Amino acid sequence: MAKMTREEAKANVLRQAQLQNVKFIRLWFTDILGFLKSFAITVEELEGAMEEGMGFDGSSIEGFARIDESDMVALPDPTTFRMLPWRPRENAAVARMFCDVLKPGGEPFDGDPRYVLKQNLKRAADLGYTYYVGPELEYFYFKDDKCTEPLDQGGYFDMTPRDAATEMRKETVLSLEELGIGIEYSHHEVAASQHEIDMRYTDALTMADSVMNYRVVVKEVALKYGVYATFMPKPVFGINGSGMHVHQSLFKGDRNAFFDKDDPYHLSKEARSYVAGVLKYAPEFTAVTNQWINSYKRLVPGYEAPVYLSWARRNRSDLIRVPEYRPGREKATRIELRSPDPACNPYLAFSVMLAAGLEGIAQKLEAPVPVEENVYEMSEAERRSKGIETLPASLLEAIHLTEKSDLVRKALGEHVFNAFVENKKIEWDQYRTQVTEYELKKYLPVL
Repeated sequence: MAKMTREEAKANVLRQAQLQNVKFIRLWFTDILGFLKSFAITVEELEGAMEEGMGFDGSSIEGFARIDESDMVALPDPTTFRMLPWRPRENAAVARMFCDVLKPGGEPFDGDPRYVLKQNLKRAADLGYTYYVGPELEYFYFKDDKCTEPLDQGGYFDMTPRDAATEMRKETVLSLEELGIGIEYSHHEVAASQHEIDMRYTDALTMADSVMNYRVVVKEVALKYGVYATFMPKPVFGINGSGMHVHQSLFKGDRNAFFDKDDPYHLSKEARSYVAGVLKYAPEFTAVTNQWINSYKRLVPGYEAPVYLSWARRNRSDLIRVPEYRPGREKATRIELRSPDPACNPYLAFSVMLAAGLEGIAQKLEAPVPVEENVYEMSEAERRSKGIETLPASLLEAIHLTEKSDLVRKALGEHVFNAFVENKKIEWDQYRTQVTEYELKKYLPVL
């Protein structure tokens, strides 16, 4: 089916708004940390908004602009018009549209994460590639946002009795599908009260929008049931944290550029160089894919979170896993990066992963020998002998590596790069001066 032009898409939006009895349209965009921002317009403003955008004050948006550069314009993307399934449809239905953020003169604002991803996708397109991703976001349900009391004690793929979590997951899947987001799987995860819903892979821009939508839908449905859903990477000590494993591949037209029938792993030279690029630059981009203090409570050995810079086919202790090839499924050939967590900014995370992989291809990097043994169980000396390095162990260490990275600077652009690094330094400084419950319990009785 031919892709609609912008004018055709705009006409379709106006038609749908009338048919669906829409009264309000929520305009969505994202700050540099990945928090969704929104304001509503009435249907009477919709046509003008799609033509010229809607002005807003950008000075209060994290990482956007200084006070003297505060005027911004949100221009709705008409291809993203969808009804919000959790809002009543009678009399005053509510829709949403993702926006591109522009300067008042109409040129793209380089602090907009959606624009950052578009720029990286253009670099790939200039090389003939389309970038596809399929992230797996894990999350927890808790009784409320002030405690970590679980709703169940289930485990991986457990068929728990018909309880609130089962119904919530079902309703979440149906809501996502109503929003045009394809779903492949939904299941209970390893930890108690931990769940996962996997979206069907698609192009990276559509998927970044879908990730933002996914997080909203999961939380909205949980709220309806009187519980709290969180994408915090490591909310409970001693059990698995939540990851966002990202399956990714490059296509040239309809051909999967990662597939080679003659390779033992069925990976092309491009795919192997892409793997090498991701392994080489992962320490530098980890601050983007794992951007919170809490992210590094998950990235420790022993809890299925990969911290070692290695790759393999079957081994889930490696940073990169290559799912096994099945005959006739050439288009499914892909790599899976297992370190990102679901609280990252997807626009920036997909940007740095792609940039690292493309750099590997550009430099014709050779992937190291795959490590099929369990890296967790190796001694430090064994890992050293195989040249297996690790990801940064704290946000501070990650930021220091990112700050020196030409690759991440180029992928994010000067504006987002500088604002992001500065924000993370402030976060670390606030954290390091806190006195934690752990310190009080450990030191107060004895010192």
